[in-house]
Amino acid sequence: MNKKIALLAYFSLLVCGCSEKDPILPGERTAIFENETLDIINQEISGLPENLMPLDTIDCKYTQDASNIVWDGDRKIFSGFPTNNSVKSSQKPVCSGKYVYAGLTTGELVKINPKNKQILWIADIYRASNMTGGASILDIIAPIIVQGNSVYVGGLGDAFCRINASSGNKTWCLPISVAVPFITTENVSFVVSTDNYLYAIRNSDGAVYWRTEIKKQSEPVYKNKTIIVGKQKINAASGNLEK
Repeated sequence: MNKKIALLAYFSLLVCGCSEKDPILPGERTAIFENETLDIINQEISGLPENLMPLDTIDCKYTQDASNIVWDGDRKIFSGFPTNNSVKSSQKPVCSGKYVYAGLTTGELVKINPKNKQILWIADIYRASNMTGGASILDIIAPIIVQGNSVYVGGLGDAFCRINASSGNKTWCLPISVAVPFITTENVSFVVSTDNYLYAIRNSDGAVYWRTEIKKQSEPVYKNKTIIVGKQKINAASGNLEK
């Protein structure tokens, strides 16, 4: 009887989703938002480079599947909960040093030691309000970027965050959803959100220098101090549209 009750509880979790107090994966949780407002300072960005240096990326041999399992070849190094309500994507884990970072369809970012399968931390990349009802799309599908001791990550659960890579604590989070790759420089991140805006975000504190409406969501490209989104050209310093 006890086994039947446990199985029913498990499947209810997968089908119904989780409440704010019932995280999808076990572990200590803290709210990622003190408030749910954007601090848009409408300020021009100074000192931008002409062009960006390519990111220092490590060839990451690990893979993950739609059931939130991370693989080292045919060896599982992490197993999360599968979800029925997710979008099709080709998300891949990111390697940095000896660790692996993976964004899940459950809206969680995990840091794993692949050698011993240890989970270092789990961070929730979504607003708590998205957990009600059990049908929210929380997927993390935009590529994760690790820079130094920071992880930049955005998901479909209305969150774009800078996370401390050592502790898993958030430095800041903004209430915007992200579905396409974004640009992160030393001081500024340029993020196309699902609300059809391009945001220029100050990396130090998450303040928004400016936001500019776009016609189509696509991966932004930085060239000659200009951000190109689809066919639109946007001045990277001011956010003004260029002809």
